[in-house]
Amino acid sequence: MSLLRDENLGGRERPRPTLHELRATPETVHWGYFSASRAPSLRVASGDIIRAEAVTHHAGDAPELMMDASVQAIFDGVPIEDRNPGVHILTGPIHIEGAKPGDILEVRYLQMTPRLRYGSNLAAHWGHLYRDFGKERVTIYRVDEACQTAEAVFAYDFPGKYEVPGTITTEKECCRMPALRGVRVPVRPHLGTAGVAPDAPGRVSSIPPGKHGGNIDNWRIGAGSTMFYPVQVDGALFSIGDPHISQGDGEISGTAIEASLDVIFQLFVRRDFQFPSPLLRTANSWMTHGFDEDLDLAMRGASLDMLELLTEHYRLSRDDAYSLMSVATDFSVTQVVDGRQGIHARICTAVFPPDGQ
Repeated sequence: MSLLRDENLGGRERPRPTLHELRATPETVHWGYFSASRAPSLRVASGDIIRAEAVTHHAGDAPELMMDASVQAIFDGVPIEDRNPGVHILTGPIHIEGAKPGDILEVRYLQMTPRLRYGSNLAAHWGHLYRDFGKERVTIYRVDEACQTAEAVFAYDFPGKYEVPGTITTEKECCRMPALRGVRVPVRPHLGTAGVAPDAPGRVSSIPPGKHGGNIDNWRIGAGSTMFYPVQVDGALFSIGDPHISQGDGEISGTAIEASLDVIFQLFVRRDFQFPSPLLRTANSWMTHGFDEDLDLAMRGASLDMLELLTEHYRLSRDDAYSLMSVATDFSVTQVVDGRQGIHARICTAVFPPDGQ
């Protein structure tokens, strides 16, 4: 039942955590990949708190609104030929002292704040319905901080295909068009991509999600949530990126509202339990994730991991767990646009007796 409790330090007083700052610069980001061989941008101890910058690779969709001098420096300082094989700007990696393969990295996301008031949604050629539209379209949104909503301020048709990560588009005023007049969407800042380095040679693309985390695109990975990532290499080498200010399940057009975030999180190395895939804890639920190019197989992966959560950590029998999964677990499509598609399974903690939480 250790997964269901806070980190257990055997009765010892937990040491006071150190607060670290990790700015996103050309030297502290890696664009488009995770790598077990990349030198850490920061070294911390278990329990430390990090205040880090997560920068969107879509800042160039409206550079006058979505870039400041520091963001511009990243776009200028990381050559296009070094932005591969994926597309996301990742801040890190962070080496956590003592983390070893087989451990679990617990990440408590404490705060996520938009860096600027604007974000971009791209209806992209990798979007689910691109064949029905035959073009790419950018919609720029503005955040209303008082209401915690976002509204579209203008849109434009992207010239050609968005194929170069970090493309900067200076669209003309005459090309702008109104969009979604009167519509407001809730702001729910979260990280589309975050995770540990996979145990694999060379660069691993930031686009597909996997056992290491990566591009999960679950909008619930925001402030107040906790993620558990299986550590695969020494030090875990944790990175964050692909920040969003809102997204629906499915991310059907190809992106969320992409916008840079300032993120505060706390890291713990856990050795008192194991779990096979990225696991999410929110204020009132648990979520398991399944990934595969085949959505049916992604569903099976999320189901088997939920079965493991219920049997190994809530001590239900397999038969009881299977019944509970059918009557109380919600299975939803996380995203269908990252090549490797995602399913998340959610069970509310209120269904369990209080001593089981």
